[in-house]
Amino acid sequence: MIKLQDVFKTYENGTRALKGVSMTIEDGEFVFIVGPSGSGKSTIIKMLTAEIRPTSGQVMVNNFDVGTIKQRQIPYLRRTVGVVFQDFRLIENKTVYENVAFVMRAVGAPQKTIKKRVSYVLNLVGVLHKARRLPSELSGGEQQRVAIARALVNNPEAIIADEPTGNLDPARSLELMMLLEKINSMGTTVVVVTHAREIVDQFSKRVIAIDGGMVISDKTGGYYVRPDITKLTEEARQQASASARRRKVLADELGVTLPEQEDAGTASDDYAEPVEEREPEEEQKHVEEAPAGESLAQESVLPPPAPEAPPEPPDPVPQNAPDEEAAAFDPMDDIFAELDILPQLMMESDRKKQGKGRDAE
Repeated sequence: MIKLQDVFKTYENGTRALKGVSMTIEDGEFVFIVGPSGSGKSTIIKMLTAEIRPTSGQVMVNNFDVGTIKQRQIPYLRRTVGVVFQDFRLIENKTVYENVAFVMRAVGAPQKTIKKRVSYVLNLVGVLHKARRLPSELSGGEQQRVAIARALVNNPEAIIADEPTGNLDPARSLELMMLLEKINSMGTTVVVVTHAREIVDQFSKRVIAIDGGMVISDKTGGYYVRPDITKLTEEARQQASASARRRKVLADELGVTLPEQEDAGTASDDYAEPVEEREPEEEQKHVEEAPAGESLAQESVLPPPAPEAPPEPPDPVPQNAPDEEAAAFDPMDDIFAELDILPQLMMESDRKKQGKGRDAE
């Protein structure tokens, strides 16, 4: 069994590779560990083979505690774990048979046992007929099969395959994964570390996703894909835009214009709402009733709903009213009041011009 419990790993240069990783892989399981480059996958592999130790947390591999294991015990741990590397790591000047047999000789196995076991695993992975060939005489797929045979020859409890399909074409990759599935069906735990989504999606296996040194998903099924932040941001922008349009429609229905990014108590120069036209008689009467010397803007009234085609904003009205009168209104009241009396001011101006014309005659 493989178990990581709240594992952290910080390298000497300060890089935090793992940040509280926890996972349990039971005996006989087939598990994919996926994630982008730099997510922490390689660090996990190195811990499972006791190349490095965790900064904190616990790493258990087939009853060996990687954090406290003694140096002389590490070879015994590694005999329980077979590793398949992406770049094969075969000895170029040794034949296929010798590459696999070398691993058994390293642990002191008898020659008779070596011969029987090597032939068995080469046949299992389908390269027994290439036993006398050198690695340079094999295809990439065949070299990877030899690497799997070498990982299997000491009958480990678990196989860890590090990007085993990285150098293979799709057809050979699928064949290799089916071979690993066959090995798993014989009782060996198989852990495949990869970022090949198309391979993962073809097998209904447990998938542990690592990103940023943390486990972000652990479930059975296809390759886990982190939500696209760009798409989420675009959706949020569209929702905000739709909300703004709804606010604009509501403001038009109420006859109020929403100022754009203005400070409290101020309004833009072009802030103006269309005002309801009055009949000439009503406007004339309104102007005549206004007390002399006082501002015509004596009450604040919200403008009516905007027409379909709002007119161009009028020129700003000179602010020549006495200070004491301006202090009686807040800025928004002044704006709406000025909008309300614009037609009256225009009528008053026309009336004065007509009076001057009659005097000239």
